[in-house]
Amino acid sequence: MFINKTPTGRNNICGEKIAALRTKMGISQRKLADRLQIAGLDIDKNAVQRIEAGKRFVTDIELKKIALVLSITVDELLAEDEIGKSPLRCHGQPLTTHNNVG
Repeated sequence: MFINKTPTGRNNICGEKIAALRTKMGISQRKLADRLQIAGLDIDKNAVQRIEAGKRFVTDIELKKIALVLSITVDELLAEDEIGKSPLRCHGQPLTTHNNVG
């Protein structure tokens, strides 16, 4: 039987990278949701939180809009960096999820 989860039990492989990019940009989950809405995606802050936490599946349509708003390619968004073994990367640069949003 096929299971639609990552080996760590997450419902998506992009949530941690989305969180890291959002944090690096210095914006809140609500602000990201606002920007996604402006880009034409019907999404709210709670959906962003669930995506970042790996509790929500992400559609291909959502992936394209998220990548656009975060200025990253869909391929980079979906790259499966080994969490805990090597840093998350965007445009070849390491990301950190430990930055504070100001």
